[in-house]
Amino acid sequence: MTSMATPFVSAVIPTRNRPELVLRAVRSVLTQTYENLEAIVIIDGPDSKTRSALGGIVDSRLRVVELQHSVGGSDARNRGVREANGEWVALLDDDDEWLPSKIQKQVDVAVRSRFPSPIVACYFIGRMPTCDYIWPRRTPRPDEALCDYLFVKNSLFRGETQLQTSLLFARRELFEEIPFTSGLRRHQDTDWYLRVAHVEGVGVEFVREPLAIWYLEENRSKITGRSDWRNSLDWLRSRREMMTPRAYTSFITSQLAAEAVQQNDWQAFFPLLREAVFVGSPDPFALLHYFALWFVPVTMRRELRKVARRVSPTRVENVPA
Repeated sequence: MTSMATPFVSAVIPTRNRPELVLRAVRSVLTQTYENLEAIVIIDGPDSKTRSALGGIVDSRLRVVELQHSVGGSDARNRGVREANGEWVALLDDDDEWLPSKIQKQVDVAVRSRFPSPIVACYFIGRMPTCDYIWPRRTPRPDEALCDYLFVKNSLFRGETQLQTSLLFARRELFEEIPFTSGLRRHQDTDWYLRVAHVEGVGVEFVREPLAIWYLEENRSKITGRSDWRNSLDWLRSRREMMTPRAYTSFITSQLAAEAVQQNDWQAFFPLLREAVFVGSPDPFALLHYFALWFVPVTMRRELRKVARRVSPTRVENVPA
């Protein structure tokens, strides 16, 4: 049954070659306290192990669609939206999971939202091998541009601001109007945030308690492969008009710099710095962040992060899931 208070919800989960992980994700959907929902798993290309694993779940609310060839995360999510019967769609990555009351509490916020087309997110648990964090540490300020919230940092540590794919809950028609960019291999969710932020009537709401678990720093393969920083810079330039100058600079001094450092490509140092300074609008903290990524050794950053863990008010001790 569907009413204004209990709308039908479709959970969309893209996956490929990770049967154990997607089983955990699917079970976290089917054990929600909110029962008026369906789970749609899009298997991104032929994958007999995943198909067989999901075949062991007996629940009429689960639908599995196996694509004939791999299309990538963006197009797999778009296919899931097209398959959805729900008025609302909730996205879930196959390596994350929801806590039992997530959908109920997001529905409660959505149906009472002041925005005609709300995007409802929530706090979440960032789970590392040794401890958990509750993120984000803050939500968007009134009249703060979404790109500034996401990219303009005031801390050297993660978790200050965050929108993550597995948190997103919005009307199906919004995902239909603004689909994920076809063929995009990197920055899929970031690209969507930038485009959807310019749609009239859209606003971000937060449920202010952790309702999902994002697994971090686990030794496993990623569906989204590592990209050359040059490709990321090309993408950023294509979205420049959708960002404030400060957000443009901060994306370079944090995310693109981190990519280049991971690739050990010192040839990126001056081109990225030049782009940040002369195309964007740098502030002292953005430049500090940039130089820290390049010149503070990874081992030292890890030690600083350990200190931050000990004093962080949003840290909780890890317990078995």
